[in-house]
Amino acid sequence: MKSGASVRSYVMTKRAESAAATAERILDAAAGVFEAGTPIAGITLEAVAARAGVSVQTVLRRFGDKDKLFSATAGRQAARVAAERDAAVPGDLAGAVANLAAHYERDGHLALRLLAEEASSPFMAAVTAAGRAYHRSWCGQVFGPFLDGLHDDERNRRLAQFVAVGDVYVWKLLRVDAGLGREAYIQAILELLEPLTRRT
Repeated sequence: MKSGASVRSYVMTKRAESAAATAERILDAAAGVFEAGTPIAGITLEAVAARAGVSVQTVLRRFGDKDKLFSATAGRQAARVAAERDAAVPGDLAGAVANLAAHYERDGHLALRLLAEEASSPFMAAVTAAGRAYHRSWCGQVFGPFLDGLHDDERNRRLAQFVAVGDVYVWKLLRVDAGLGREAYIQAILELLEPLTRRT
């Protein structure tokens, strides 16, 4: 027979799991409302709550206000992106491009939505600035072996080239605007990057 302490511990664990699941559902709802096309300024807590199947009071109790809710949503998305992209192995050009392609296939349109709102939303501007900083850092790490030994000016220029070729806008130009398939996009990016890996 279970003791009172073990029963209380079980109940507390279940409550914590339920609360965590509710928080995730609310974050999914907040992201979903934005991804469905509503500008962040027009998103209401009522819309998020309705999509999550909870009350507005539950959203407020979990996150405090709209700013904190979307800060948590952005933080979760950034963590997901980092977990995926940080798996790329430095110096593995094909692997890095495949990793980048997988990321953009899943999140490219979302990234473009964020960028479209950065001029009108200080919050979005902060999110996109963090995204740019992460992308540059990722390029510096993943393409680091191709940067080793270069002098400052040449290294900075070469890193900027890696950053530019791997940018989401290039994905849009090739994959969306030009209509290239995923494999054709990967091949095109490899063809652009490969000369940058050569030592002259």
